[in-house]
Amino acid sequence: MAESFGVDADRYDRARPRYPDALVNRIITDLSAPTVLDVGCGTGIAARQFQAAGCAVLGVEPDARMADLARRTGVEAEVATFEDWDPAGRVFDVVVAAQAWHWVDPVVGAAKAARVLRPGGRLAVFWHVFEPPPAVGDAFVEVYQRVVPDSPVSVLSKSGSRASAEDIYQKMVAKAADGLREGGGFGEPEQWRFDWERSYTRDEWLDLLPTSGVLTQLPPDKLGAVLEGVGAAIDAIGGSFTMSYATVAITAVRANNP
Repeated sequence: MAESFGVDADRYDRARPRYPDALVNRIITDLSAPTVLDVGCGTGIAARQFQAAGCAVLGVEPDARMADLARRTGVEAEVATFEDWDPAGRVFDVVVAAQAWHWVDPVVGAAKAARVLRPGGRLAVFWHVFEPPPAVGDAFVEVYQRVVPDSPVSVLSKSGSRASAEDIYQKMVAKAADGLREGGGFGEPEQWRFDWERSYTRDEWLDLLPTSGVLTQLPPDKLGAVLEGVGAAIDAIGGSFTMSYATVAITAVRANNP
């Protein structure tokens, strides 16, 4: 699944949500023109935000199709998994991973991040947790359970509540924090959270859905059935809705003597 997102890299780059400016600014606070390594940079969505904030960014991305689009948008990107990537003696002020750290071995990744960070440098890994309105969430779950009953979405509660989605993400957050502790080289991890909202039209949400890891590997007939069902559900509530997001991060500072 990790290498399925490049099937339609342009759609991924166009439709995937961006990250809160408050998160970007907090990660690089008190740093002047910091150097940033973006692990699993994808098409460069987060990387471009850090560039806009005054950072020099290098991306590492295992999917050559995604890395190629990142380069075309002005992000320097090298093709490799983070575990196999050769830093060639380079060190950075900040290492980030946006919606990508769950593809990295949490212990090996933490240890490698410590090696490529300067003393006092920061590692920050973060994810979006989303909550549709209850009526929308119930309709979405019904469609997934009918068309792709074995998908992770189908096992969430039909309430569509943030609690059920957040349970999944909190497990990833906890795994990342444990990896930092076990990998060594960092102070005690902190968890940050940023709440925000975005409104979607029917077409905007259907543009985003095929970039989901749950759907990138579906055959065309099943993907079409999901999109048709979800589109009908959005039409039934007026053609648009507001999604509540929480961007959650685990972050830690590299020790002076790891």
